[in-house]
Amino acid sequence: MSASNDDELAMLRHQRKLELQKQIEAQASKQVEAEFAEQKKQIENSAIDSAMKKLLTPDARSRLATISLATPERSNQIKQSIIHMYESKSFNPPMSDEQLKSLLLSQSKSRHSASIRRI
Repeated sequence: MSASNDDELAMLRHQRKLELQKQIEAQASKQVEAEFAEQKKQIENSAIDSAMKKLLTPDARSRLATISLATPERSNQIKQSIIHMYESKSFNPPMSDEQLKSLLLSQSKSRHSASIRRI
């Protein structure tokens, strides 16, 4: 009776060991995928940043950096718009601060057209 209990205990330990190994392997693969995705994102961001250095004047880059501090999502949208405009040859680089301001105005939601009615 003791031998069968020992065999059963050894089998349970072996199964548990296999389960833990599978969990560790799954976690490791998830971590590798996450690191790869993060690395890819950093490469894309550095490529966009180097493009902005070529496409914008220092004043315009400064304005975009300020926007990025306040709303990073909007800054990314603006950067994508600038790259798209450059690819479609809509402007000649470098984009000045005034040109960036007009782009920002065209992309911003108009608050002037909102009307407030008093009831």
